[in-house]
Amino acid sequence: MGGSTEGTARGPRRDTRGIVDAAELLTHVRFRRYPPVAAELRPYLEHYWLIDWDLTEPYVSHVVPHPSVNVVFERGPHTGTGNTGTGNTGTNPGAAVVSGIGLELFTKELTGSGRVCGVQFRPGGFRPFAPGRPVSHWTGRIAPLTEAFPGADGPAASAAVLSPADDHARVAALDAFLLAHGPHPDPAVRAAAAQAMELVDLVRTDRTVRRVSALARAAGLAPRSLQRLFAEQVGVGPKWVILRYRIHEALERAEAGPAGPPPDWAALAAELGYSDQAHLVRDFTATVGVPPTAYARALSVA
Repeated sequence: MGGSTEGTARGPRRDTRGIVDAAELLTHVRFRRYPPVAAELRPYLEHYWLIDWDLTEPYVSHVVPHPSVNVVFERGPHTGTGNTGTGNTGTNPGAAVVSGIGLELFTKELTGSGRVCGVQFRPGGFRPFAPGRPVSHWTGRIAPLTEAFPGADGPAASAAVLSPADDHARVAALDAFLLAHGPHPDPAVRAAAAQAMELVDLVRTDRTVRRVSALARAAGLAPRSLQRLFAEQVGVGPKWVILRYRIHEALERAEAGPAGPPPDWAALAAELGYSDQAHLVRDFTATVGVPPTAYARALSVA
């Protein structure tokens, strides 16, 4: 498989995969995605994501996390808790955190008015910006920005990113922050990241890759070497990535139900590589909190 990330052109994803009841969320917040302007950043990032809201009543959002590390700048009365989605008092300079891959459903209550600006790295794309530790170090954790970027000035970076009213100025500030910290110039660091990103893209786009053994063959690696690569560069194992993308697909199919015929869960289970429908139902329920049929039914009557 290929190794270089240089010159890779990627635009922001347009899907809402991972967002539970995305249509409802978008009635409560302004949600935008932008690519980085700096060409040297594009191979490593999915996109920047910007959220603003002004609510009269609290709203609880739920997200099934992607296998991605995020850097998050937030401002509000509860800033400093490490959560992403607090209100904005206009006086707090904000907090900045590194949010590792979330292993469970992410739930956040939004209140008042607020602003969050985030960087979603491609799975495998974070290590060149914080090469001192394997990406598994961040998994399941929300850490202060300075833990990953020791020379960073968190309050100053937060103010630079969060203060502008203009989206393009926020994007420019995010570009400036990342360019000050990477990507690492070592070709070996970049090559390992490129290999990991390519393999995760293969899992995401090729439904025939349903087993770790198949992915290892495609990579030309022994299964143990593949596990080590994913721990160091992605933060979770290849089996976890395969399962997570299956759930994202099932979630998206469930959300399409109200606009068309209900999903054929048995057929979808087979399409996604499950041995039977019961296994899909079990994984979906464990991740989202309700069975897929109940989730689709709730959307249809909302």
